[in-house]
Amino acid sequence: MAVENVKSLPKRSEIPDKFKWKLTDIYDTVEAWEKDFNRVKESIPQLESYKGKLASSGGELLACLKQRDQVGEILEKLYVYAHMAKDEDNTNPVFQALRDRSEGLAIELDSALSYVVPEILAIAEDTLKKYLAEEEGLALYRQHLHDILRRKAHTLSAREEQIIAMAGEVSQAPRNIFGMLNNADIKFPEILDEEGQKVQITHGRYIQLMESKDRRVRKDAFTGLYGTYAKQKNTLAAILNGSVKKDIFHAKVRNYGSALAAALDDDNVPVQVYTNLIQAVRDKLTAMYRYVALRKKALGLDQLHMYDIYTPIVKDVEMKIPYQEALTMVEQGLQPLGPDYLALLKKGFTSGWIDVYENEGKTSGAYSWGAYGGHPYVLLNYQDNLDNVFTLAHEMGHALHSYYSWAAQPYVYGGYKIFVAEVASTLNESLLTHYLLNNIPDKNKELYILNHYLEQFRGTVFRQTMFAEFEMIIHDKVEKGEALTVDVLSEVYYNLNKDYYGPDVAVDEEIALEWARIPHFYSAFYVYKYATGFSAATALAKKIQEEGQPAVERYLEFLKGGSSDYPIELLKKAGVDMSSPEPVKAALEVFDQMVARMEGLLCRGY
Repeated sequence: MAVENVKSLPKRSEIPDKFKWKLTDIYDTVEAWEKDFNRVKESIPQLESYKGKLASSGGELLACLKQRDQVGEILEKLYVYAHMAKDEDNTNPVFQALRDRSEGLAIELDSALSYVVPEILAIAEDTLKKYLAEEEGLALYRQHLHDILRRKAHTLSAREEQIIAMAGEVSQAPRNIFGMLNNADIKFPEILDEEGQKVQITHGRYIQLMESKDRRVRKDAFTGLYGTYAKQKNTLAAILNGSVKKDIFHAKVRNYGSALAAALDDDNVPVQVYTNLIQAVRDKLTAMYRYVALRKKALGLDQLHMYDIYTPIVKDVEMKIPYQEALTMVEQGLQPLGPDYLALLKKGFTSGWIDVYENEGKTSGAYSWGAYGGHPYVLLNYQDNLDNVFTLAHEMGHALHSYYSWAAQPYVYGGYKIFVAEVASTLNESLLTHYLLNNIPDKNKELYILNHYLEQFRGTVFRQTMFAEFEMIIHDKVEKGEALTVDVLSEVYYNLNKDYYGPDVAVDEEIALEWARIPHFYSAFYVYKYATGFSAATALAKKIQEEGQPAVERYLEFLKGGSSDYPIELLKKAGVDMSSPEPVKAALEVFDQMVARMEGLLCRGY
């Protein structure tokens, strides 16, 4: 029986091998894994033997960095294999144990190498330049050393750094307390679903309830959720206030001008990138208002409320897309990326990179991962629908980004920063959307795809930018000595919703408390990367469609960059300058054009 027709979850052994990834490409046997585990374990004392010697000569520094990377590459293989093997079937005790042991070994190695950065920073700049000139092999580490040294002004004495490290668990208290309150202690009420059956609101069910065709269900879910948060609002405000103060404390201790500047420095991203994003989106909020007005009209509502934002505005369209058809669809959609990219894509489809179907015990969701020196892997839990086709395109974008980076860069630069991580994946989705819109004659399906894209854009660019502005405002208030009370937080958040959604939405008072349920606010100044990544990908996709081969070649060079340069510089080489607001503006123009296209179809009665 074909896997697609099995209604109950099959066991791992029942999935045909052609639908499984080949982890044997990393390790043939557990015994081979054990051999490498012991190699790493035995290398730790030797790595520790360099302690106190890095300033003595360029040769000592180079020897330490080379051995650190050699051991790190092996550890990465151990860690990735153990975690992915466990993800095949989380009930397998053998791989549970390997996963735990790999994590313990990683902590042990990190601890053993904790002296490296402080010792490098202690080397006089002239001395380090001399070492770079004298020791030929150190040239490889020039960018790596530069990245360490550029933050020297924000690195404290060894004792002070130790104190900050010791306070790490205390610093995580606001996030941990919020997590326990939000995930363990808060209980939401029951409501009646579309069939009149009692169903309890949960974090997992909330969006599903908000997508209901029945407006009564949507409203009940909305008021039930926020009514629950309202009962804990003072506690939640105190927790968030504590988190903001923690961010500001660390920024001040490390001599940054603001918490925002401190957060962006890890990626070497100027503050103007953050503020440019907010300003560019604000300047184009008319496009969002146009989309909201279209939603209101399509749903036939006199008044659009916040609980009407998620329900689909296009009637369900039956698009059953088996996996083999999805492969063809993605391949066709990514044709603009040229023969080299497509050859690697096909290799990924046919060479054991992808774990396709759900089985008993398998980790849910989707991701791309892998270890330097091998090939990337993609975990799916494929279902025969359009969302899963886009997931395939998205994860293969990550996979080929890794493939190109690993092939072109040495281990020290093989990975890439989160700032650019979503560019390759989202660009694939953008190209696939463009292909589908131009090759599906069924106008109902065209509307369905347009709705999919516009909702993705709304959630990733507009919503995440609103979150980013909220974070900036509340940190600024505390930096100026103001208190973050429930009323202050709620007023700021409510006014932002009014600004971002515009005159066609009745901004319900309950939405003022949405800040109380967003976990991302406890990892401040992170969410803007979703919006910038989406914007950069949209701008690059447009260039590829308009310019052809020259734009493709620049893009492939970007994929090969890894972390050999800073994210902003890598994107500039691809043809997108994220230090300017232009890419965000270009992406917003695409959104406006898509809204106009949807308006045209709806006006023609489709």
